[in-house]
Amino acid sequence: MSLIGTRISHYEVEELLGEGGMGVVYRARDTRLNRPVALKVLKGDLVADPDRNKRFLREARAAAAVTHPAIAQIYDVGEEDGRLYMAMEFIEGKTLRRLIRQDELELNAGLDIALQAADGLARAHRSGIVHRDVKSDNIMVTPDGHAKVLDFGLAKLLDPEDGGDGASQMETVTRTETGVLMGTIPYMSPEQTRGEHASARSDVFAFGIVLYEIVTGKLPFKRKTSVDTMHAIAFEPPPPYDSAPPIVGLDAVIQRCLQKDPSRRYTDAGELAADLRRAREGQRPLADHPADTFTELRTQATQVEAHLVGAFGSRTKALFAVGFALAVLLLVLGQVDLGNLLFLGLAGMLAYRWFRNEGDRMIRRFAKKVGKYREVKAITRKGRQLTVVLDGANPKFYLQLNQLTDSINKKRWRAEPIEVAVRDDVSEDELRDSLRGAGVVYLRKDVKLTPS
Repeated sequence: MSLIGTRISHYEVEELLGEGGMGVVYRARDTRLNRPVALKVLKGDLVADPDRNKRFLREARAAAAVTHPAIAQIYDVGEEDGRLYMAMEFIEGKTLRRLIRQDELELNAGLDIALQAADGLARAHRSGIVHRDVKSDNIMVTPDGHAKVLDFGLAKLLDPEDGGDGASQMETVTRTETGVLMGTIPYMSPEQTRGEHASARSDVFAFGIVLYEIVTGKLPFKRKTSVDTMHAIAFEPPPPYDSAPPIVGLDAVIQRCLQKDPSRRYTDAGELAADLRRAREGQRPLADHPADTFTELRTQATQVEAHLVGAFGSRTKALFAVGFALAVLLLVLGQVDLGNLLFLGLAGMLAYRWFRNEGDRMIRRFAKKVGKYREVKAITRKGRQLTVVLDGANPKFYLQLNQLTDSINKKRWRAEPIEVAVRDDVSEDELRDSLRGAGVVYLRKDVKLTPS
């Protein structure tokens, strides 16, 4: 039902501006101050929960207190006759997404807009406000080239209560897939695809997607379905550019934004804006990825192993040579007798076998847990790539699969991380062919390798 010609609080609704998953946006007139506003009236299914309404109003009012030239000002939030509304600064112009799609934006101009938006986002982060829905559609560009970030405070409405599990959030995604989150999924961070709460680093990831979009005109992780898109966000690197960005250092900024591990991204938009400004001015950004101690040790160990394998031709020969050299050294120095040396050698062999088989153990652990879901028909393996064949895919199952894969990969020492693909469109004949051509890790009892 259209609200044009009606009145909400002291706002006279004049014109429909647009409609999205979260609600309808009207141009309205503030009768008290006699100025135009953008009035967003939220959809009824989003405001049915009184507790959620209170959280939203609290968050929106906090966001309204944040002022910056690159943030669209929130004038008012409230509720009247069961309608939750937000009155915002009315901005003439086009969205950044529209400018990109219509090829109306040169790279340098796009970076200028991105810098303004990053500065605005940094101001919000300093105030403890996380946007949660950063995307090119939420950045307006005025006719004179000024950026305005929209919709601060709105995305909180979609968050579950603090402490809620990831499944409840993904159920929201499922329920509203054709509306609220369909446009947002390509900008989600990996942790959001796992149902975890968004942070400033999640905004940084989404901003990295916006930067990639400015450079290439494309979304790096967009796929045919939302499930495939979330899988790409969680596990796949961004596609390479058709040609390298002409601005030195810009790629380093984008790559750091798009790190899968939040700890390896910029802490907040302030750090991002500083590095982006350096790149824009032709300086080298400080975008070296900070590594945690465990990751650094694993990287160094892998590098040493690669040098040894290169020198001796195989991992087994390299291990034998190192072990033999160490044994001779200990005997010469008199630090160990022959019996203890034999014991150390046996322990070393067992440790070597344990490390060598780490990847197989990871795959067995994955298959054991995933095979318990009744919708899983089979799990096949080609190297480190696992394919989970389902009767039917759904975002809630994908969330659980994503969490499990991430958990197993985080606990590895030297094995390559496992990669997982999900298929729910496999015919019986194709499944039989694929099972013959790949290693079968799991097969449901009712699935037959030969035609009946």
